[in-house]
Amino acid sequence: MTYSQTALDQLESGQLDDFKKSFQLALANDSDDMLYSLAEELYSLGFSDDSTTIYEKLLKKFPDDDNLKINLAELAIDKDDDDKALNYLSHVSPESPEYIRSLMVSADLYQTQGMFEISEQKLLEAQKLAPDEPVIQFALAEFYFTTRNYRKAINLYLTLIKSGTLEMSAVDLVERLGVSYAEIGKFEQAVGYLEQIKPVKMSSDVKFELAFTYFNLKDYTKAIKAFEDLRDSDPQYSSLYPYLADSFVNLKRVDEALTAIQEGIAIDHYNEKIWQKAGQIATMANEDDLALKYLLKGREIAPDDMEILTLVSDWYISHERYSDNLKLLEPVVEDHVFDAHLAYNLAQSYQNAGKTKLAANNYEIAAHELSDNPSFLKHAALFYREAADVEKEKQYLKKYLELVPDDLEMASMYDEDIDL
Repeated sequence: MTYSQTALDQLESGQLDDFKKSFQLALANDSDDMLYSLAEELYSLGFSDDSTTIYEKLLKKFPDDDNLKINLAELAIDKDDDDKALNYLSHVSPESPEYIRSLMVSADLYQTQGMFEISEQKLLEAQKLAPDEPVIQFALAEFYFTTRNYRKAINLYLTLIKSGTLEMSAVDLVERLGVSYAEIGKFEQAVGYLEQIKPVKMSSDVKFELAFTYFNLKDYTKAIKAFEDLRDSDPQYSSLYPYLADSFVNLKRVDEALTAIQEGIAIDHYNEKIWQKAGQIATMANEDDLALKYLLKGREIAPDDMEILTLVSDWYISHERYSDNLKLLEPVVEDHVFDAHLAYNLAQSYQNAGKTKLAANNYEIAAHELSDNPSFLKHAALFYREAADVEKEKQYLKKYLELVPDDLEMASMYDEDIDL
């Protein structure tokens, strides 16, 4: 028995001290081929330092062996010693039979460094040298998939699948293709591939993609079933709950929607978007106090979220709690974070508080973007009527009647103003 085999046997039985002795004897006595095999075995077992020692010894003896350089580069990458890895790879000549492999390893290294353009260049160079090599096509497809360039990934996955390659490196290419189509909004194509995957082989992410695809195809019954399947297998997957709730809403099953989003709250208590969705659905369920409670909780978690701020403000306006709306929005004005819709809400609140000048100022701010909003135009017209500003009243009434010409009451007001 060789020292290499003895060392491996000792390692397998946990005799680490004996292994170290046998390892040194192997380095000194075993053949080069035996040492090479030992290095591979040790690497697979996680003993990368010992593998490095062997490869370095062999490289001194065979300085032109590019396989050894690439193996050492991979080991250096594992240790986050990128400079050392690049040094080994740089010594692999373009004329070498191993050059394509060195390009692939370089691409992986540059990708981990976030240098995506260089990584892509390396892979494209490898593809140019071996255009029909499936491993390169797969590596390039995975690169594009990882960097969210799904259209390019689709072409490569399709090429591989058409050639009969359905799986590579434990990656299901049909799954990848389905997810890629879903990510670019081609849901009809996506569902055809995603439905081919056996449920037991689906990860939580893929289950979500399938459910999300049904949702976007407006097949809400299937979406509910798929989202519930994901929930049952992975209840911590919090992104599913807003879509499950929306699926129920679209089928007018609001009570079930509220239950679903409440499950989401229990799972992800610090996700402001779940609280936001809960507030919106509680409103649909005529649970107004509960809606405000949920929206305020979302705002507590994300005080800078303008969407939640607007929903809280709208709630106060619809319930005529104008003083609460002023308390909510006046600090936002001071921070110069504002928009037309909130200006409209603030104008109504100042109007109710009898602060005519501030109300007028906010109506004018809102008018820049809401001049085609009938509700806004009517409110503004009535405000200026109350403020006895006939010219402004006529201005807003005219725009309003262009949009709602059959409002006889407002038309009568406009005629009165024209006669003045």
